[in-house]
Amino acid sequence: MVFDVKMDFTCKAHFVAGSHTTDPPPCLTYASVISRESVWIAFLVAALNDLDISSADIGNVCLNANCAENIYTVAGKEFGPDLEGQVLLVTKALYGLKSSGAAWRKHRAESIKDLGFLSTHGDPDVYIRAAVKPAGEEYYEYLMVYVDDLLCVSH
Repeated sequence: MVFDVKMDFTCKAHFVAGSHTTDPPPCLTYASVISRESVWIAFLVAALNDLDISSADIGNVCLNANCAENIYTVAGKEFGPDLEGQVLLVTKALYGLKSSGAAWRKHRAESIKDLGFLSTHGDPDVYIRAAVKPAGEEYYEYLMVYVDDLLCVSH
């Protein structure tokens, strides 16, 4: 467990896996990033087409994704007296696992595609979908993802 005090003095605890003890295949390690040029192009498209730009940060991203492999842990005292010392199966991706980035990206990509967005060929973490402004004008919405940060260009 890692305990942290945030800037607003709220306390936060993270259950963090020890990635130094894991050795997953390279195909499971990935962090999604978009290119600087993709962001510049999105800003240009927004300016030329009178579109809004919104950003968001997704909290606890790893806990949204399922764990890609079977990982077991021994419960410490933080789990309470009933579970302390028992072997538990970890079902969600945790911060510190080398495969968590890839698990989060897969989960996020599936969710974005369910919303009708398509991944671009030039930058796979930039998604687009056709949309229509209230006045009937057609345009494209853009969704760009940088690990747990989103940038959306839309009307």
